[in-house]
Amino acid sequence: MGSLLTVEEAQRRVLALVEPLGVERVALRGARGRALAEPCAARLTLPPWDNSAMDGYAVRAGQAQPGAVLPVAFTIPAGRQTPPALPEGCCARIMTGAPMPAGADAVVMQERVQVVGQGVQFAEATAVGQHVRRRGEDTIEGAPLLAAGTALGVGELSALASQNVPWVAVRRRPSVAICTSGDELVPLGALPQGGIVDSNSPALALAVEAAGGLAVPLGIAADSLDDLARHVRRGLEHDVLLVVAGASVGDKDFTRAALEQEGASLDFWRVAMKPGKPLAAGRAGKTLVFALPGNPVSALVTFELFVRPCLLAAQGLPWAPLRLPARTTQALRKPKDISHFVRAQATWKQGHLEATPLPQQSSGALTSLCGATCLIELPAAVTEVAAGGDVCVLPVSWNDGLISVQSLSNVDIQRS
Repeated sequence: MGSLLTVEEAQRRVLALVEPLGVERVALRGARGRALAEPCAARLTLPPWDNSAMDGYAVRAGQAQPGAVLPVAFTIPAGRQTPPALPEGCCARIMTGAPMPAGADAVVMQERVQVVGQGVQFAEATAVGQHVRRRGEDTIEGAPLLAAGTALGVGELSALASQNVPWVAVRRRPSVAICTSGDELVPLGALPQGGIVDSNSPALALAVEAAGGLAVPLGIAADSLDDLARHVRRGLEHDVLLVVAGASVGDKDFTRAALEQEGASLDFWRVAMKPGKPLAAGRAGKTLVFALPGNPVSALVTFELFVRPCLLAAQGLPWAPLRLPARTTQALRKPKDISHFVRAQATWKQGHLEATPLPQQSSGALTSLCGATCLIELPAAVTEVAAGGDVCVLPVSWNDGLISVQSLSNVDIQRS
């Protein structure tokens, strides 16, 4: 095992190969999930004036005390820019978002007063500033709003929209070429006739797109150095190239040779992990290159652990391994000195996260991915964990969101 890299060292090495992608300007609606490429300052002061947070009555707090009756001087609808000053001893009917009149320092909700003739009676004490949104309490024109590198979610995009920002500068999405190899493979939709349908290409394309990349399938390469090299040349026109299968040491495993023939410098070869030990990564000019194992589960697990972090980093998006403490519902055993990643379902139960290993763990069984919401990580030094024992689980992007929000809210998230 001495010649194998640890998973952590392999992750460090692949991330060191990443070069940030260029910047492009996109419309706000196309920016969700992207990383802001430059800092953004507030264009507008919001709220632009003191305004009411409720439908109710604008008052002088000292005059709107229990038992007091104040006449209603006028009504202030939302959108009115300059209401008249509030006369002494009066209140004003005011709508949510409407500007506060000069002299008023609080708003009383309409549900908290009793209408009495042309006025209203107050039953409760009123505090200064009650239900008033102050000018600039959200943003001040010119003040920093979002830092470069911020991941743009719905909240961030909503804030930009409120500042009348229609376009934002973001890192370009990586173009990811995907090449599978094997004489036994046929493309999806073709009649197998003794062959095997290529499931790796469509699965990896979906995983690439979920990570923000642009998937470019190159098709299936034959088990020959010349044909694989031809596919590799096409793939090196893109930001990232994934070559699937042929990265082991068999007689027809030409991936490493084809990559090196086309100028790729491979950074490492094998990783002490299961599934997914045969793995290579490196660069060829501007292109980040990965050779992934051919077994479908191995391909997706190595994508999750090594390729996805690089795609996020290239887009300027933050990444760190997300580990959630859990308990395994079944005893687990493995050899020493190699990390295992066990497909499992995670559920929140009786105050903790439980991880149930799926019954099928073969690296060639795609059904073992169905319903898998996480990987139980068994580090290299661990040889067994008893049922009910403590483990760490890694949520997987191919079933993103199936570990419930409730689960995440009740555990300590570990990032390392």
